[in-house]
Amino acid sequence: MKPSSKPSEGKRFILSSLTFIFFLCALASINEIRFESLFKLGRCALSNAPLPLNSSSVMSTLAPNSSSDDIRILIGILTLPDQYHRRHFLRLIYGTQTPVGAQVDVKFVFCNLTKEDQKVLVALEIMRYDDIIILNCKENMNNGKTYTFFSSLPEIFNSSDRPYPPYHYVMKGDDDTYLRLDKLVESLRPLPREDLYYGYVIPCPSMDPFVHYMSGMGYLVSWDIAEWIRESEIPKNHLEGPEDKVFGEWLRDGHRAKNRFNAKWSMYNYPEPPTRCTHELWPDTIAVHLLKNQEKWIHTLKYFNVTTNLKPSKLYHIP
Repeated sequence: MKPSSKPSEGKRFILSSLTFIFFLCALASINEIRFESLFKLGRCALSNAPLPLNSSSVMSTLAPNSSSDDIRILIGILTLPDQYHRRHFLRLIYGTQTPVGAQVDVKFVFCNLTKEDQKVLVALEIMRYDDIIILNCKENMNNGKTYTFFSSLPEIFNSSDRPYPPYHYVMKGDDDTYLRLDKLVESLRPLPREDLYYGYVIPCPSMDPFVHYMSGMGYLVSWDIAEWIRESEIPKNHLEGPEDKVFGEWLRDGHRAKNRFNAKWSMYNYPEPPTRCTHELWPDTIAVHLLKNQEKWIHTLKYFNVTTNLKPSKLYHIP
């Protein structure tokens, strides 16, 4: 009688099973190594990716197709700590504008807080919007606040982990001025990015940007001038007086701002009441000044059709 072949077949089955299990384990190990490598590679790529500036702030109007070569503009709106409603209103105005090819950061600027309620409410604003600069000064209009603003900027924004300059241009604006950011950016594209002084030249009838100074409604300088203001003794020794006039005198005495641009009549005062500084609203507008009440703001916003991009929805009905 021949011995049964079943025991040897059983051994082969067990050996085959062990071999197959070993193969699966080896394959799983290889895949795990590959997955871990891909994971580490992806994590490395993400950690090196640049983060958008002010990503938590609705006031950083960075266009979707912007790049590191785009114009970077800081707009400082000088206001007062207690102007909560005005700031919220202006956040609507500027947060709904998206200029193409530019990063425009709008910040609200005032001096040290002096009341207990300000310390709570302004802190909440900063936590929510991150769009406030508090200067180390006593609140004033024509006694050095503008100097403190411009001279503080290099220390605040110059950093090794940011591009240089952090902003090509810095603008000082009033909280009763409406700025159309796309038109502002468009007007700046062909202009120099050094030693530039831009705005609405005073006196009102003049079109010569070298004749005097730019109106406080909103004037802009290149970053190198902000650095000069911080370093020069000329501004430090001349702080008192109408802030826009004094600013122009700094540049005159320091032989700065060889490049000047008069944005008149794209910048002007609201048409009513008519003066030599007013102009009718028109499509090429960059800035409208002296919007002192709600009626003037609404008239201006309606003229420029600022709600044209409102999307239809079942959630609301606005005729």
